[in-house]
Amino acid sequence: MSQRPASRIRPEPLFVLGGISQYVGAAIAVGLFEYLPARNVALLRVIGASLLVIVFRRSWRREWTRSGLVAAALFGTILAAMNLTFYIAIDNLPLGNAVAIEFLGPISVAAFGARSKRAAGSLVLAGAGVALIAGIQPEGSLVGIGFALLAALLWAGYIVLGHRVAQSGFGVDGLGVGMAVGALAIAPVAGPGLSMVRPGVVLLALATGLFSNAIPYGIDQVVMSHLTRARFALLQSLLPVTAALMGLVALGQRLSPLEWVGIGTVAVAIWLGSSETEPDVVSSGVGA
Repeated sequence: MSQRPASRIRPEPLFVLGGISQYVGAAIAVGLFEYLPARNVALLRVIGASLLVIVFRRSWRREWTRSGLVAAALFGTILAAMNLTFYIAIDNLPLGNAVAIEFLGPISVAAFGARSKRAAGSLVLAGAGVALIAGIQPEGSLVGIGFALLAALLWAGYIVLGHRVAQSGFGVDGLGVGMAVGALAIAPVAGPGLSMVRPGVVLLALATGLFSNAIPYGIDQVVMSHLTRARFALLQSLLPVTAALMGLVALGQRLSPLEWVGIGTVAVAIWLGSSETEPDVVSSGVGA
């Protein structure tokens, strides 16, 4: 009995879907900030996401190799630390500044993979577009800038290690187990003060973990198995674009002329970054 070939789609819609999910998760997290410090929210977000992925995937049934577990653990630790440092950054810095600084991470990864003037030009345009969308403000603390730079470094590590996990075949299962290890890794820093959490707060944390981590990072694992690290890193610029458009559609937040220019600039950058040799389609039939 012949199998029907899996349908294939372009990666851009998947990135937009992941961006929408992250935007919803961020909106839910706002409710948590009223009850918990940013570091506690980051920890609960990672714990919630790891539990959801492991239970849904039944990851304990996988045959894990030692190298697979080590790769997943390193990946999850980087991911959890990235979430933690970014939350601390936006607690001390305007969101636009933090987003623009953190985007240096994927831009650096894409730059190392650039093999032509066209690719280099797409990186310059993507960076400029994100800066325009982020709406950089001349304010913030050195602490916020420091943590945003650290988040950028960790985002680059997330792409490199995440690509390795995706290529290894462990994919989404590696994401779930990795986040569990990552939660343990950041617990000494993010855990203090987290006690007697009310059930309602726990539910919000689970929802944040689902929309901010499980769905978008799960999509990343699917996409990473089909794209090079450089192409994946460039497509990360779709995230701030999606957030800006979601603000316009869902909240009626008007975009400034500069933000519209930024969105157009990112769109041109994505187009320029397309390569004839890159398999720019993703199979929707995901097994592992």
